[in-house]
Amino acid sequence: MAQLKLASRLDPIKPSITLAVTAKAAKLKASGVDVISFGAGEPDFDTPEHIKQAARGALEGKTVGKYTDVAGILPLRKAIAAELGAVHKTTIDPDQVLVSTGAKHSLFNLFMALLDPGDEVLIPAPYWVSYPDMVMLAGGKPVILPTRPQDNFAVTADQVRAAVTPRTRAIVLNNPSNPTGGVYSAAQIEALAQVVLETNILVISDDIYRQLVYGDATYHSIAAVSPEVAARTVLIDGVSKTYAMTGWRIGYTAGPVALIKAMSKIQGQSTSNPSHISQIATLAALTGPQQCVAEMRKAFDERRLAIVRLLRAIPGVTCVEPQGAFYAFPDVSVYLGKTTPQGTVLADDVQLCDWLVEAGKVAVVPGSGFGAAGFVRLAYACSMQDIEVGVDRLAKALGSLT
Repeated sequence: MAQLKLASRLDPIKPSITLAVTAKAAKLKASGVDVISFGAGEPDFDTPEHIKQAARGALEGKTVGKYTDVAGILPLRKAIAAELGAVHKTTIDPDQVLVSTGAKHSLFNLFMALLDPGDEVLIPAPYWVSYPDMVMLAGGKPVILPTRPQDNFAVTADQVRAAVTPRTRAIVLNNPSNPTGGVYSAAQIEALAQVVLETNILVISDDIYRQLVYGDATYHSIAAVSPEVAARTVLIDGVSKTYAMTGWRIGYTAGPVALIKAMSKIQGQSTSNPSHISQIATLAALTGPQQCVAEMRKAFDERRLAIVRLLRAIPGVTCVEPQGAFYAFPDVSVYLGKTTPQGTVLADDVQLCDWLVEAGKVAVVPGSGFGAAGFVRLAYACSMQDIEVGVDRLAKALGSLT
């Protein structure tokens, strides 16, 4: 058989490192190995009962299981428009909303609809692993803007201003951040909004964790700064993290009508509508009781404080306290270049994490996948027991290196 030739657009694309780590841990668990995984950004809570009940009730009808409008059912788009409009202090019409198969799908549609070959997208680092690869798949060029732990991993207005070129189409603002848990202050948001107006670029505001903010931190919407900024903002959101609905696969975009129509055209020729029953469940999530969100947020906050305390107790490890999402992002660079008890030198964070899951029976994600070599990401969306046992394993494994 002749050698199969694949599309060259895939050449620079990397598999998702978070999914790879999670899959490796799951494979070891399936073979009977006791591995504690901090890999997947997935709440360990069950989907709230009233949401599941709405799905059960819908199954008794005769229309669920049929195609819907490509953009999603109208009652759901109305609910999304109302909720996002209230949060971002702007008026959103249902025609400005596209429901997709997860926020990842929303972002993919967006980059495909927005970018021509060579168009640039500014991406602050550390970044969610898929942003650069999605931009490249769409023919664009990711422009990485490094941030510093001492600045709480926040990109500055001056950095953005200096990075904009005639080819810059947008900046991705993930707030709160995956992987750092950083949350932008009101002053930082206002400064970034000013640059957006000066340069006329778009803001892709990925707000999937906006309801998971802790302590004294507050989520501030860049779209809420002014109507002029709102007109330059594309909102990416969903129910996966807030309502423990990762497997239901519903995300959504709100933005200019022309952009939403273009994204809908792409979705119509690829996946068509997202799952009908998942749309019904999402409608219940957005319009039903919200106490479940407060309860999960309280538990995440307790876990956040515990994991930071335990990580900071490991010699040589530093960790900025996350203010949102459910990730800790410690600096473990002092352990790179050290030797395992088996005599292997761990030259980088990828090798370190591979060794940790095999020898330490704890799975964490290497920071290089997020554009931050020397760091690792731990999702604390797991039980307190797993946090305590897992970080203890991490500490013991790192302590065995010489």
